[in-house]
Amino acid sequence: MQTFTTLTGIAAPLPMINVDTDMIIPKQFLKTIKRTGLGRNLFDEMRYDANGVEKPDFVLNRPAYRGAQVLIAGANFGCGSSREHAPWAILDFGIRCIIAPGFADIFYNNCFKNGILPVKLPQEQVDRLMAAAERGAGATVTVDLEHQEIRGPDGERVSFDVDPFRKRCLMEGLDDIGLTLRKDAAIRAFEQRHAHEHPWL
Repeated sequence: MQTFTTLTGIAAPLPMINVDTDMIIPKQFLKTIKRTGLGRNLFDEMRYDANGVEKPDFVLNRPAYRGAQVLIAGANFGCGSSREHAPWAILDFGIRCIIAPGFADIFYNNCFKNGILPVKLPQEQVDRLMAAAERGAGATVTVDLEHQEIRGPDGERVSFDVDPFRKRCLMEGLDDIGLTLRKDAAIRAFEQRHAHEHPWL
């Protein structure tokens, strides 16, 4: 998993509440078990018309936001089904941080496990960042995970809370497999001892 320490990038505004996982990545794209290639279909029904042509008014189709790495969203982001393809699609598009007043629990947890930082902020702070993001390419924000601080395009500094264990995992690039592999020597020693003590198993 890619590490997350400090991220500076364009913030895209998505002022919608209750964006569910089917809106993030519709069900017809869930056949794959690969984590790559899903970015093209992120927000598919909002980004494309029935003929697969981009809708020019959708935020991620606008030239200023095509390279967005931060998404400013409304409350209850990621609600609906628990599909892990949702954070996969977000990450594959290039978004590493989502800022919102709140997230659905399962989606929130899945973000951390896939190298995405979800930041919960009070509504008034999200509103200010959303307004700044509306400026387009000039809406560059910096997300500093080590110091748990967001610096907006106007120089405003906003602090945020994050679980210390999840913070360490993101900063060190450790998903569940990575955490397990850190115990590789202990696991091997246990297996050897167990095989010696229980040779009939």
